[in-house]
Amino acid sequence: MIPVEKVKGGIKELSAKIKKEMEGKEQIRLMHLCGTHEDTVTKFNLRSLLPSNLKLLSGPGCPVCIIPDADLQMVFHLIDKENIIFTTFGDMARVPFEKKSLFYYRSKGYDIRIVYSIFDAVEIARESDKQIVHFGIGFETTMPSTALAVLDGVENFSVFSSHRFFIPAMEYLLSLGEANIDGFINPGHVSTIVGIKAYERVKEEYGVPQVIAGFEPYDVMLAVYQIIKAMHEGDGLLLNEYSRAVRYDGNVRAQKVMDEVFAREDWEWRGLGTVPNSGGAIAKKYEDFDAIKLFEDVFADFSPKEDKRKRACKCGDVLRGLMMPDECPLFTKACTPRDPIGPCMVSFEGTCNIWAKYGGYQV
Repeated sequence: MIPVEKVKGGIKELSAKIKKEMEGKEQIRLMHLCGTHEDTVTKFNLRSLLPSNLKLLSGPGCPVCIIPDADLQMVFHLIDKENIIFTTFGDMARVPFEKKSLFYYRSKGYDIRIVYSIFDAVEIARESDKQIVHFGIGFETTMPSTALAVLDGVENFSVFSSHRFFIPAMEYLLSLGEANIDGFINPGHVSTIVGIKAYERVKEEYGVPQVIAGFEPYDVMLAVYQIIKAMHEGDGLLLNEYSRAVRYDGNVRAQKVMDEVFAREDWEWRGLGTVPNSGGAIAKKYEDFDAIKLFEDVFADFSPKEDKRKRACKCGDVLRGLMMPDECPLFTKACTPRDPIGPCMVSFEGTCNIWAKYGGYQV
């Protein structure tokens, strides 16, 4: 690996170097792939330190935001039909469909429980005679935990998996070509699991510079600097700025347990459509813990429909890097953190929520 060049000084010096590199150059478009990166960028107003011919886009890095409405509708369908305890993380409980959410169902007396870890859901199952279904969401960062919970083999516990593998989405975004992405700031959390090697295929296939970055403002600005230097030197490099946490092979034990429990399928992502080999389905050998298989008869009459309220929502365009949140006609008007329409306004990792939070919107 090529070592990451450190820059003397701090953010101010990095900003000056970036501007110098971009003098007289055509516009370039960089995309980060993590909600925490967007929080750093927006909270510290890093875009104001970049030259006007450099655009920093926010990609599909929020695991709540990319889950399509069909998954949510299936969950609601199951809760309507079966007497179960349903567990979920807080962000997911607020995502609406036709003005209903998991919090709505809880207010109506359904047993919906917010957990901080999937292992909390496993403990609930051990202490209950009812069937416990956990909403499995997230990328490779949370998939190992779900895999371990499945391997625990608690009889009355199952997972409704909405997990997605992240790297296929990067490749799919590049294949679409819509956002004209010139370089990626790769997600730090996911990278601790998949390692540097997972991105080599993207480098070889597309030649797009990538820098795995940490979450401090300096980390992000250094990643931007390294990418534009690589572009101007004609180098489709792959760098690890987040060397304090990310290794070349990643977390091999976590990868093994994921490979054991999950099978890859072609699944839909909000805004992207169907992304090949990105779906984290529960493998056939563990189908006794797969809620979709366990309640197969319940889902037999399920049919997804459209939420007309979301027709004007541009969450999909934000996730693909085609627009910024304030370009959506609903942003902080019809769609607010108090009454969100799209999941990008719901999740704390959602770009719209982050922009509203740091833009002075008052709930």
